[in-house]
Amino acid sequence: MRRNPQAIFATVTAGTLLLTGLATATAQAAPARAESLYAPSALVLTVARGDDPLTATVERAVTLTCAPTAGGTHPTPAAACQELAAVQGKFSELTAGPSNRTCTRQWDPLVVTAHGVWQGKRVQFSTTYGNACEMAGSMNDNAVFAF
Repeated sequence: MRRNPQAIFATVTAGTLLLTGLATATAQAAPARAESLYAPSALVLTVARGDDPLTATVERAVTLTCAPTAGGTHPTPAAACQELAAVQGKFSELTAGPSNRTCTRQWDPLVVTAHGVWQGKRVQFSTTYGNACEMAGSMNDNAVFAF
């Protein structure tokens, strides 16, 4: 029985391509399955002019990453992450303190927002202040929104 050399070559080539493709697909899929030991904490924080967080004009914005290490474009990420950890990511506790500041009643609203993930859970927060003085007094000099 005589075999066709082109048929043998085609069979060997097809088998090699199949095995190479399988090995490549397996090698590329492996890194995607790697899991982090830390729950993600990554946020976008904004200060915007207006009274509605959906339509206010953003004046300042920063990113804040807290796990596995503090980072982002926030000017003091370690202090901000430490403050958030102290209140277990509850932004309302950061902005609800009593103010000893005397402010005018000028209506020039500012909205602060936080969107992202805190320790693996989705976070969405916003609160509106009548003006910049009220915002500064309510924040009690916290690091999270000091940017």
